[in-house]
Amino acid sequence: MSTPYPFTAVVGQDDLRLALLLNAVSPRVGGVLVRGEKGTAKSTAVRALAALMPETEVVPGCRFSCDPAAPDPSCPDGPHESRPGVRRPTALVELPVGASEDRLVGALDIERALAEGVKAFEPGLLADAHRGILYVDEVNLLNDHLVDLLLDAAAMGASYVEREGVSVRHAARFLLVGTMNPEEGELRPQLLDRFGLTVEVKASREPDQRVEVVRRRLAYDDAPEEFAARWAGEEAAVRQRIVEARELLPSVRLGDAALRQIAATCAAFEVDGMRADIVMARTATALAAWAGRTDVLAEDVRQAALLALPHRRRRNPFDAPGLDEDRLDETLEQFGGQDGDGAGNDDGDGDGDGPGPGGGPGGQPEPDGGPPGDGDAAARPESDGAGEPQAGPGGGAGEQVPARASEPFRTKVLSVPGVGEGAAGRRSRARTERGRTTGAHRPRGALTKLHLAATVRAAAPHQRVRGRSGPGLVVRRDDLRQAVREGHESNLVLFVVDASGSMAARQRMSAVKGAVLSLLLDAYRRRDKVGLVTFRGTAAEVALPPTSSVDVAAARLESLPTGGRTPLAAGLLRAHDVLRVERLRDPARRPLVVVVTDGRATGGPEPVALAGRAARLLAAEGTACVVVDCEAGPVRLGLAGQLADELGGTAVTPAELRADSIAGVVRDVQGAGTRRAA
Repeated sequence: MSTPYPFTAVVGQDDLRLALLLNAVSPRVGGVLVRGEKGTAKSTAVRALAALMPETEVVPGCRFSCDPAAPDPSCPDGPHESRPGVRRPTALVELPVGASEDRLVGALDIERALAEGVKAFEPGLLADAHRGILYVDEVNLLNDHLVDLLLDAAAMGASYVEREGVSVRHAARFLLVGTMNPEEGELRPQLLDRFGLTVEVKASREPDQRVEVVRRRLAYDDAPEEFAARWAGEEAAVRQRIVEARELLPSVRLGDAALRQIAATCAAFEVDGMRADIVMARTATALAAWAGRTDVLAEDVRQAALLALPHRRRRNPFDAPGLDEDRLDETLEQFGGQDGDGAGNDDGDGDGDGPGPGGGPGGQPEPDGGPPGDGDAAARPESDGAGEPQAGPGGGAGEQVPARASEPFRTKVLSVPGVGEGAAGRRSRARTERGRTTGAHRPRGALTKLHLAATVRAAAPHQRVRGRSGPGLVVRRDDLRQAVREGHESNLVLFVVDASGSMAARQRMSAVKGAVLSLLLDAYRRRDKVGLVTFRGTAAEVALPPTSSVDVAAARLESLPTGGRTPLAAGLLRAHDVLRVERLRDPARRPLVVVVTDGRATGGPEPVALAGRAARLLAAEGTACVVVDCEAGPVRLGLAGQLADELGGTAVTPAELRADSIAGVVRDVQGAGTRRAA
């Protein structure tokens, strides 16, 4: 076994280390979600925590790590006799992104259950993690149903496996830690709320600190055991402090004044539900125990708020997690009481780099620090007419200041006809592991979802030949049938946006961005991948390669400048290239192309004919397309409609898109494509 990197040797990342240690002191805090860019010691710190955890005493031979002092009465390996336990290091179990449901919760031997009535259960990772740490790297990339199972087990402290009327339950209490890079997609808000604490991490910009990080890492890579030995004293001290804090925790008093501050803070920041209040109370208590105190002070409440609330304030997927620390201090001071330590103290007044982006250095407003348009209207003045021409990098004269998107609206589902086999999602029909049962077939690999009726029908004709003599059904492996289930998949929604001079009128571009932003919000809810291709001047570019991070797409859309000619053909050809690459990477994911343009094609030889050929190339591959017609003015040329015909799709105006007619349009487009193929 390799020597882990010492926890105490991690440079900086104070909030990350504190959040992990608080959960080590009190696992009931609810775990930690660590958000941050790649290369910021997220995984290193989590793996190093396991070495600091006190040893766990377990029942000898129990696969579910039962506590000898209080064994689980429903343990599948029980009942356990009263005998001394054995001590072992705290388990650190890692859940791979590509794990199956059976690997997570465990699997039942259905053949033995049917033939012998025996509950032969193979424990999964949840059983392995009981009374230990369950670590999920890139938790935002897990399939939704796995995340649901994981968080349900974390909330209930137990895992249930149900297979065709056969069920097994076992205890599953663990410290849940997830890490993620927000650039690769966000967790759903309701799942964010299930993590007790969230920490934002980023690499230091201080040269001296970066030098120390490199120095320590090189020393560890050259001689891991020698490096770990140099930090053994600090590791032992922290391990002992965790033990002492655990022993002190039951004696910590959470007074009425601290409870009032917690409730007032959660109300002031308008967090949903009561989970935030409970997590804050447990975190503040753990902070007091970690500090060696038996009373919760206002400084504990403040720190608990900074760890427990930022991710619970998001109102839509494009809001950055954050907390206005000035407002927090005002609330704590207003609701301070006699058994606090004087809320609103100067603990954070001089701290210019708090853990959340809201209320950053110098009092600069951040995206979710106040109502929309509250803090940045003066910084980015706008008018209803065309913006003042400005020269930008590579844009040349005539480039406009980026227009802000209009208010987004809710759209209907953009679905692809037929039944696909893409990644689980919430958009189009697909064959999935979860959903309603529509048929059965012989399993091609391991049996995961038994179709009981089909299995019985397959086994029934052979009972006499197999010598059945009792009430039990004689089942062979060849009789087993896998259930075919239908659910929903996610898709790739590729936006191809015209950013040329003909689109530069500010009111028009604002409406266009608002329509695209609305579709991005819907893509977030449907768990789609999104991509953004823009074209202007003389070429097209991939402003955002296909990704699950729709908030990044929204940011790229918001900053999109306009100006120059309209290389429509280049935009369509670039979209074709993006789809070709994505088919190689993810052949099961079906695409939908949304072209946002007025249909003009200028620049280069025969631009209109070239655009037509590019459109027919997409149509020939059966790509579903819809054209958002942005043409304006008293004289309409109908160019977007002609483009839609070439693509085999339908053109709609932004007003029609806002009227929620887009879902029917896409179905018509797809139906037309199906008819052409036939």
